[in-house]
Amino acid sequence: MRSIHTRAAVLAHARGPISVESLHFAEPAAGEVLLRMEACGLCHSDLFVAGLEKLPLAPLTLGQGIGRVAGVGPGVAGWAAGDRAGITFLGTTCGTCEWCTAGRERFCPKQTNFGYTLQGALGNYALAPASALVRVPAHLPAADAAPLCCAGWTAYGALREAALAPGQSVALFGYGGLGHLALQIALHQGLRAAVSDPSEEKLALARAAGADTGALRNMDAAIVFTAAPAAIPQAFRLLRRNGTLILVGLAVTSYELPLVDTVLKGITIRGSYLGSRDDLAAVFALAGDGVLRPHVHTHALDEAPALLDRRRRGEPPGRAVIAF
Repeated sequence: MRSIHTRAAVLAHARGPISVESLHFAEPAAGEVLLRMEACGLCHSDLFVAGLEKLPLAPLTLGQGIGRVAGVGPGVAGWAAGDRAGITFLGTTCGTCEWCTAGRERFCPKQTNFGYTLQGALGNYALAPASALVRVPAHLPAADAAPLCCAGWTAYGALREAALAPGQSVALFGYGGLGHLALQIALHQGLRAAVSDPSEEKLALARAAGADTGALRNMDAAIVFTAAPAAIPQAFRLLRRNGTLILVGLAVTSYELPLVDTVLKGITIRGSYLGSRDDLAAVFALAGDGVLRPHVHTHALDEAPALLDRRRRGEPPGRAVIAF
């Protein structure tokens, strides 16, 4: 059997260093697909996993992205060499639980996740179960399509969870990889969108893109994309009665909110994680129509460890993408 060589961004152990390593693995087994990666976005989920005290799998290749099918294992149908496929954070699911059968498989309690319980895609090649792959339009530039599989999907899903109608208002906390895509989607949906971010540079970019960055208050919804727990009570305070607070950013810390205001103002608090498969298809459609344009800057694989350190500090604006 042929051995496949790749270089990948690897987390050595829990809270350990991230480095680019040479790896070897076998050709795809039954039910697996081999991808020659085209591009991978650097996501906050990579930093969240890297900061955990325990890992289910180590050493661990991080990341999600898109690539072209380079080989298929026995029993794989529907995928052929040259097809473009996406590896998202969501891996396999059971397919039979109440969440899977309701189209909310992202909440399946038996799910696996790339870059966490499965080896990720941040390398020249990646192996993945065929059932976990998503189809990616062939006409989208690779560097633009890669962030849509995570940041774009998550931003769209969060706005859908907010269930707003045209003309209503939403405040977006954090103008990074998710926030800048959420702003584009919100404006396209006819929402009045505001942005809050501690960076004056990012606020200037948000204003140029059509966001209100002034005094925020009396909002119909607030979506917290940042992992900074201090943003959550700030978002809560600007909601109007019957407003909705959507939490997206991942952190292991706790937060507190006033119980009296939550009850007497009828505030809804929801967590939002990725989105449905239909949501992802909608994101690709918006990108294909030119509505959704990720602000990306591309880098080589060897830059990934330093870029993840910058990402931890909230730098740079937009989305860093590793292009192969």
